[in-house]
Amino acid sequence: QVQLEESGGGSVQAGGSLKLSCKSTYRVDCMGWFRQAPGQEREWVAAIDTGGGISYADSVKGRFTISRNTGMNTLYLQMDSLKPEDTAKYYCVADHWFENVVRGICNYWGQGTQVTVSS
Repeated sequence: QVQLEESGGGSVQAGGSLKLSCKSTYRVDCMGWFRQAPGQEREWVAAIDTGGGISYADSVKGRFTISRNTGMNTLYLQMDSLKPEDTAKYYCVADHWFENVVRGICNYWGQGTQVTVSS
């Protein structure tokens, strides 16, 4: 059974940086990040596959960087130039298909880690 565990969330001031990590119990080809702020719909953030394919939501493009250490079954999200509107609970997701990760219809979800950005 694939289990995902996020870490690295916290509180930071606007303009600061955080790096999230996600450890998977097994290798899954496609992984990504979603986020959800209170009272708002879940939003896709970024996705990556083992072939080097990467995609970002327009809202984070140029500020966030997704990467993975395939051998360690670990996913990362480097978040720079953070804004208050980035405040949300961030979820690690995984699936065998890249499109499923982007669309949020993933087989596997983590429990989430909170990111709070103050102005």
